[in-house]
Amino acid sequence: MSDLFIRDAHVITMDERTGSRPIVASIRIIDGVVAAIGPDLEPRATETVIEGRDRLVAPGFVNAHTHSWESLFKGRFDNLPLELWMLSSYPLLGEARVDPDLVALRSRLFAAESLKAGVTTVIDDVLETPGQDFDQLDAVVDAYDAAGIRANVSGHVIDKPFVDTLPFVGELLDAELLARVRSMAVPTADEYVAFSRSAFDRYRGRADDRIRYMVAPSGPQRCTDDLLVAATELAVAEGAECHIHVLETKTQAVTGHEFYGATLVEHLESIGALSPNTTFAHGIWVTDADIERIARAGVSVSHNPISNLKLGSGVLPWRAYQDAGVNLGLGSDGGSSSDSPRMLDVLKQTGLLHKVSGPDFAAWPTVEEVLRAGTIGGARSGVLHERTGSLEVGKRADLVVYDLETLAFTPRNRLDLQLVYSENGGSIEYVVVDGRIVVDHGELTTLDERAIIAELADRRPQLQAWQDELERLNSAFVPAFTAMHERAQGQDLGFTRFLR
Repeated sequence: MSDLFIRDAHVITMDERTGSRPIVASIRIIDGVVAAIGPDLEPRATETVIEGRDRLVAPGFVNAHTHSWESLFKGRFDNLPLELWMLSSYPLLGEARVDPDLVALRSRLFAAESLKAGVTTVIDDVLETPGQDFDQLDAVVDAYDAAGIRANVSGHVIDKPFVDTLPFVGELLDAELLARVRSMAVPTADEYVAFSRSAFDRYRGRADDRIRYMVAPSGPQRCTDDLLVAATELAVAEGAECHIHVLETKTQAVTGHEFYGATLVEHLESIGALSPNTTFAHGIWVTDADIERIARAGVSVSHNPISNLKLGSGVLPWRAYQDAGVNLGLGSDGGSSSDSPRMLDVLKQTGLLHKVSGPDFAAWPTVEEVLRAGTIGGARSGVLHERTGSLEVGKRADLVVYDLETLAFTPRNRLDLQLVYSENGGSIEYVVVDGRIVVDHGELTTLDERAIIAELADRRPQLQAWQDELERLNSAFVPAFTAMHERAQGQDLGFTRFLR
């Protein structure tokens, strides 16, 4: 890896001093670390120089919640709420283990799409059914290591029978199906903790800590209290992230009252399963008191507006979180609930969506808030903020160079606004992770994009047959799950996160 020098560029640092306001500066990168940022630097003979004139340099985006495993289901589903969408992609019956070679292929696909879109860090909540083994997890870690991307990789776990994670299903589902699902083995809390301890040891220091393991209890309604508490404590002990889905849908809000007589956030607080290392994916159907609890515990929230829109989940209370001081990240969510890991799409949608939440334009998202959530906020949620998320001396050099001589930046006005509202990735010239150029003028330097596409094309008949069979098996659950969804939507919570 050669040292880099970016000369006289417009730079958005996202640090505490300048935030999203561009400055003109040069950047020196030594051994993958930002060594200097300033206007009076000169390149050294040993440095590879990138000319920064008519260029914008910004931190790489942090995808603070995603599921790479869903990439194989891209473009397959529409007009389904979360709980019914899960029936199409979560195997509830039969053997569904994905071979490690296919895990590696889908991980390369996801890394390639992410890097080419200026995403330098992914918080990847990897679910394997019926359970994850180290051959599968190694496949993800090895693929990301080779791709050169930064990643937190889980450890996603559900330790309850799936039919017992939703309200009303026990009384709506055919007794034979109910018994069949309940008879299927699930991991215990002790087994998950033992697996996670081994994973932390196995990947510690991997690629100089560029690839890290995280714990990921699926959700409070999907996991036992013992597992939730143990995962929280282990994450804190390891200085790692505890990533958990919380209150994505109204059905989940109803679930809290049905299961615990409280909101899911109240329940997590009552059992001691909140910490500054915790990230709530989604966090839509929260009460005002829940937001206070989240802020008090230092929990982060990853906002996923495109997925939330596609699944009809509702609108996150953006301004209430901001006013409470809650750290927000942004995520694309999974490959079949948003169908793309492009974070520029997510940032633009974030800037737009919350303008229709109310007429008080002073409460609408600012571009600085949106960019913060897409960079340093996401890094904070992943417990990575001391290494990445902003361009500061001493941090790893994870950045994107945009060509300003493009239609998206013409005429050239406010570069931060144009980055969020005008740019779609077409102006990306270089993507750098850990000081290494991983995308050079649209071409991946670490992965063979054409080989990935060709291999997936060869596997297409096999994949489609597998997916068709999965949907056929799960179709037996659709009537009961539909009735459950309709019943939950009819419950009065005293507030709503829908637009009407």
